[in-house]
Amino acid sequence: MKAFKLGMPIFMIVLGLVFLFAAMNLPKANLGNPNGPIYFPIGLSVLLLIFSIIYLFQELKNIDKENEKIKELLSGRTVKLIGMTVLFGIIYAIILDAIGFLIATALFLGALLFLVNGFQKWKANLIVAVVFSIVSWYSFSELLGVSLP
Repeated sequence: MKAFKLGMPIFMIVLGLVFLFAAMNLPKANLGNPNGPIYFPIGLSVLLLIFSIIYLFQELKNIDKENEKIKELLSGRTVKLIGMTVLFGIIYAIILDAIGFLIATALFLGALLFLVNGFQKWKANLIVAVVFSIVSWYSFSELLGVSLP
């Protein structure tokens, strides 16, 4: 994460320098001001450089705060939720052809809802899983004519 946050402004600084170099090598105009075609690209390149440098300093200043936020995020139940969602997605992909879209989607969505909401809201979890599955199946299969497994 840190590499991306610092990599983007560094990439934009390099890009601004490349554009500035390319703008300075543009050919001179034959009519009017010979440097006229150069002003606008140089101005854009300089603005890109200024804003990229400002962005780089802001990211350098906030890097410790971001690391703390990431550590807090990863210390909670977020990692478990992500892992279980990936596992449920793999199981969903495996059973989709075998038992069909309607049942597989209801099971997948129900498992996700029970994972997030817990078993206290079992009625809402079941209703949402079943109704969403039926509505999405009907919408795609009957209304749009898309064949589902």
